[in-house]
Amino acid sequence: MQLKNVIESPCGLRYMLDELELQSGYARRWLLDMPMLTSAAAIETAYGVVRRFVTFLEQVDTPYINTLRFKLQGLKDIRTTIQNLSKHAVLDDIELFEVKHLAILATEVAALLGKHGMGEVVEIPDLSKVIDILDPDGLKMATFYIYDTYCAELRDVRMQMRRQPDDQDDLLLKASELEEGVRRDLSSQLYPYAQAIEQAQVALAQIDVNLAKAEQICRQGLCFPRLSCSDTSRFTALFHPQVKAALAAAGKEFQPVDIAYSQAPTLITGANMGGKTVVLKTLTMCQYLLQFGFGIPAHEAEMTVVDDVYFCIGDEQSVEKGLSSFAAEMKKIDAVIRASRKDRKILALIDEPARTTNPTEGAALVTALLKVLSGKRMSLVMTTHYDIEPGKARCLRVKGFENGQMNYQLVEVHDGEVPHEALNIAQSLGIDAEWISAAREILNSDFRTT
Repeated sequence: MQLKNVIESPCGLRYMLDELELQSGYARRWLLDMPMLTSAAAIETAYGVVRRFVTFLEQVDTPYINTLRFKLQGLKDIRTTIQNLSKHAVLDDIELFEVKHLAILATEVAALLGKHGMGEVVEIPDLSKVIDILDPDGLKMATFYIYDTYCAELRDVRMQMRRQPDDQDDLLLKASELEEGVRRDLSSQLYPYAQAIEQAQVALAQIDVNLAKAEQICRQGLCFPRLSCSDTSRFTALFHPQVKAALAAAGKEFQPVDIAYSQAPTLITGANMGGKTVVLKTLTMCQYLLQFGFGIPAHEAEMTVVDDVYFCIGDEQSVEKGLSSFAAEMKKIDAVIRASRKDRKILALIDEPARTTNPTEGAALVTALLKVLSGKRMSLVMTTHYDIEPGKARCLRVKGFENGQMNYQLVEVHDGEVPHEALNIAQSLGIDAEWISAAREILNSDFRTT
């Protein structure tokens, strides 16, 4: 699975990508093509590189960083040119310019990083021989021209063209033939370096991406996660960057939460507007961030690596497939159940399953889902608004209203009962008092009857 396959997940992953201050379009494409890391060793290696760039940012003056950013803006996608070179094609002037420009850029960036001991963090192949081939006069200019230096005969023809302006046709044809011969010769000389040129392009993209990741960690207050030696993931002061930014724009503060989960199912209950869905979105996003090497939005995080992530949330109605909300939701949850029976470690996050059906059957479906998924090689975090029997699930509840304000902290409880705070929340929103009062009377009447 590649990043581009999950970027539209409703967890907010696209926001994190859009917040990266990448300098080149090629680096963005390279990042989107990046596969999800499912090995702890690969993840540790990825974070090791980002850590070095964080240290680099902390130790190097801003003008120097700005110079590096400016250089990286020159990175272009020349994969087609590299493919042509690898196939022994004769490169045209534009393609030869692209190779020369990349070689000079790679050399300059390598020199910038080497001055601060970063040369070995992302290794850039030495393309000095490529520059020598394409810059015979040693001008070190990121332009390309078939210089007279390449061919003495071509130089003589060009001199004749200047001296004999009235006799150009034959000379132009001769010059064109000689120039094509130079291109053929240059392409032949460059062929052995095709792989190194490709590696240099990728290395520059890696530098751009890792620099942007490091800047994002510093800017947003993200943390480096520890990889769990068990199957437990835990977060201290977890927050959702997009929601936090939206609240800050409205002059409000995001209340971070602490949460932990393991292979035993975790059930989160709480009133509507209690932040349960935001918790699931944040946990989903964090798992993807971990396995694509981004910083984690928390004060501290300890996380386990999984093979697959399943996120089931909201109105899954599919007009194209002719499925209702309930049918589409059941299909997604069915995929989770089927995946749980395979030899793969998965994380499933399910937001209020069966919310669109009647409460009696909905509660039965949720209770049964907990039963079916218990004991599987998976981590399950699920929210619900139904009062259910949790079985072996660990139960967390949003604290709810305290002193007229919502407290989004999660507390451990010993049953799956959902707190009844809908009327308090509605009242806090300034909803019509007569409506709220009438609802309270009905609730009190029902309570006295029972």
